[in-house]
Amino acid sequence: MIVEFEGEIFQWEARADAAWFFTSLPLELSEAIREIPRPYRGFGSVRVVARIGRSEWKTSIFPGSGHGAYVLPLKKAVRDAEALVDGGPVRVRLEVLDS
Repeated sequence: MIVEFEGEIFQWEARADAAWFFTSLPLELSEAIREIPRPYRGFGSVRVVARIGRSEWKTSIFPGSGHGAYVLPLKKAVRDAEALVDGGPVRVRLEVLDS
């Protein structure tokens, strides 16, 4: 399954010394991915290949807390390479590997 979506970048501060950045997948897309039969992985994660601009990397999406949508972590190297900022827009291409 390969999909594209637009989202907004948001920061989650797990600890005082570490900030994590994510974007949420649309709820409808999250529901479709959740329906794909696959073995359970830690935290309900789903392996993906993500692409933003020229940056492509293997990672996992995770169920977000409270809203039902998966979230995609945005590592610093990608944020820097693609000039992504907190609160800014992002266009993502995802290939779901767990299917």
